[in-house]
Amino acid sequence: QVHLRSAERLRELCCANRGTFIKVGQHLGALDYLLPEEYTRTLKVLHSQAPQSTRREIEQVIREDLGKEIKELFMSFEDTPLGAASLAQVHKAVLQDGRTVAVKIQHPKVQAQSSKDILLMEVLLLVVKQIFPDFEFMWLVEEAKKNLPLELDFLNEGRNAEKVAHMLKNFDFLKVPRIYWELSTKRVLLMEFMEGGQVNDRAYMERNGINVNEISRNLGKLYSEMIFVNGFVHCDPHPGNVLVKKCPASGKAHIILLDHGLYQVLSESFRMDYCRLWQALIKADMKRVQKYSRRLGAGNLYPLFACMLTARSWESVNRGIDRSPVSASEDVEIRSNAAAYLPQITQLLNNVPRQMLLLLKTNDLLRGIESALHTRASASSFLNMSRCCIRAVSTYQRSKSHSLYRRAQISLTEALSLWQINLYELFLWLKGSQLGNWVIALLSRMHHST
Repeated sequence: QVHLRSAERLRELCCANRGTFIKVGQHLGALDYLLPEEYTRTLKVLHSQAPQSTRREIEQVIREDLGKEIKELFMSFEDTPLGAASLAQVHKAVLQDGRTVAVKIQHPKVQAQSSKDILLMEVLLLVVKQIFPDFEFMWLVEEAKKNLPLELDFLNEGRNAEKVAHMLKNFDFLKVPRIYWELSTKRVLLMEFMEGGQVNDRAYMERNGINVNEISRNLGKLYSEMIFVNGFVHCDPHPGNVLVKKCPASGKAHIILLDHGLYQVLSESFRMDYCRLWQALIKADMKRVQKYSRRLGAGNLYPLFACMLTARSWESVNRGIDRSPVSASEDVEIRSNAAAYLPQITQLLNNVPRQMLLLLKTNDLLRGIESALHTRASASSFLNMSRCCIRAVSTYQRSKSHSLYRRAQISLTEALSLWQINLYELFLWLKGSQLGNWVIALLSRMHHST
């Protein structure tokens, strides 16, 4: 009851202040593995049901930015938004030429309000720093100052959408809405209309015959490719921004990626250290975990850093995160330790490179989705991460080598490593299939007969 009352008060606070406060509420609502259920359940509504702008406010923004009235631009325009988030809301409309579009319109006061929110946050954090010297949160203000202006520029969002669609064009399951540039401005973005269920809605997937494990696996592929291979990462994968839909023609399930305002560009040196750290975590190579955690700014807090990255206990990290499923007792341990180690967590967040902060947020949101789908710590996600890390490190090594022989040697090692992963994946598939059980039973009988 205390959790529920506090969560409802926090939701009301976010809705009253809007803007930046709703973004914080959205992030908290995705931390299923960390916060009590009363908080996540109450704050989840902020992903798509944040406070809305009125029809008059929407008309004002469109008039100011596009120089025309709604009825001049659109054959029809739905008053009720498809979703309302922290900075904008989206309406379904039909253009005069018959194309159905999604119109993303910024809340009219959010530009001015966001700078006040950041100033207020800065003042409050300075006060907290005076009262509780152990808590260092100024990095939060620095990140907000850097990222909010980018998120408030919808032309930047359109460019990001086109870039990531081109970058990941090999993934036929990924759909990114096309941008209609002729009717887009800094505060209005016109996109191809796409609809589907939220990625954490397991019931929707079951009703529509969508394989939950396949969606989770493809989402992992998508983010592994962005983080480890390309270094260009969509950093706001909360459930309102990731939709799923089954294509009636092909029967394939598509992942629709929305809201491309917030991306993190990773430097090559950071990306390589991060790749090697994850390789060490998957192999439970503690010496390399320590080495690359320290290189990423964790210092002596590297065990805590490893636990934060994987959302697993230190015991599980030592044993191998791909070898044991997440248990209820481990979840309880993580929640209690998060409270106990809060000063160390804030110290760590202040010390790591700024690129790491948005990656940690992205990890949190992805884990929230996996928790809702009951697919956390599946072997396939670690195998996909391993593939991407091997490819990324090999590409980097080839780019730094001037010897043809050395480049050939790197390519051969890469091919062998990827082949080993494919073989292991085949073994896991056989182990879990009827054919595999039949083969094992047959081999067992042959062994006994001999």
